[in-house]
Parts: sequence; structure tokens; C-alpha cells
Amino acid sequence: MDPREFPTKGNLMLAKNSLALAHQGYELMDKKRNILLKELMGLIDEAKDIQEQIDATFTKAYACLQRANIEHGISRVQELAFTVPIEESIRIQTRSIMGTEIPHVRYDDRQNDLTYSFGTTRESVDIAREAFREVKELTIKLSEVENSAYRLAANIKKTQKRANALKNITIPMYSNLVYTITNALEEKEREEFTRLKVIKKKF
Repeated sequence: MDPREFPTKGNLMLAKNSLALAHQGYELMDKKRNILLKELMGLIDEAKDIQEQIDATFTKAYACLQRANIEHGISRVQELAFTVPIEESIRIQTRSIMGTEIPHVRYDDRQNDLTYSFGTTRESVDIAREAFREVKELTIKLSEVENSAYRLAANIKKTQKRANALKNITIPMYSNLVYTITNALEEKEREEFTRLKVIKKKF
């Protein structure tokens, strides 16, 4: 027999305290899950909006690229594309939402200087360049939002497991323990009361 199950007042107090802590823990887990779910729903909506913007901007960008290819020739546009520097300013920081580390992507959007001369190109190249710059910014934002949503979903799953363990295992166990010890102590008190009555009658 587990020493915690011995019908003593000390064990009853410990069981009641553990039950109260389990209830408090479950309430906190439930609140945490609801907060994370609210954040996740917001991120899902945001990701959907960004994806729609990316689709529209990509369509515009490729139309502009097609026009630039027609006006300048594919090889000339490729030469211009090779002059665009590799993006190296991206930095990833994190912030915490209820213990979940959420990425925050930062980059230098000012590093967007022209790498070709206006005098050697037509407007279609400028429009295509600006459209693909917008695609880059939206893609960076989408990666941040999707990664955040994935991390939140993982934490929600973990929180749900803990809440379920408290609700279905820990709380019933301590509730049963409190009930069992209380009944045993009450039975002892009745037996003691009866014994004292018998002794009193004898004397």
C-alpha cells in the first residue's frame, strides 16, 4: 500500500492540497491553450492573406518579366538579373508567447539599390524588379508567420496533452484518494465513538 493512502489527517491534507494544485494546473493549461489557439487562428488568417498577395504579386511580376524579355531579350534580362546581389541582411530574432519561441525576421529593406543604368533599360525591367522585390518581402513575412504557426501548433498539442493528463488521470486520482481517506477517517471516528459509548456504559 502506498504510504500516501494511509487514512491519516496528514495524508488527507496532502491529498486535498495536491487536488487543489491539479485543478489550478488544469485551469492554467486550459487558459494557455486558449491563448495559443487565438494566436494561431490569427496567424493562419494572416498567412492566408499573405499567400493571396504573393500569388497576385507573382502573377504581376512574371507578366512584367515576360514583357521585359520581349523588349530586351532573355539573355539581356539574365545579365541584369545576375547583377542583383544575394540577400545577406536577413536576421532572425525571437519573442515569446506563453513560453513558445516565435521567430521575428528582420532584414535591411534599404539594400535595394539599382544595379543597372536607367539609360540602358526600359520601364518594364524597373516594374519587374519592383514586383519581385515585393515578392521577396512577402515571402520573408510568410516564412515568419508559417514558422510561428507551426511552433504554436506544436505547443498547443503539448499543452493539450498535459491538460488531458491532469483532467483524466491526476484530478480523478486525487479526488478518489480524498474520498477514500475521508471515508476511512469517518469510519474510524464512528468506531471510536461507539467504543467510547460502550466504555461509558460499563463505568
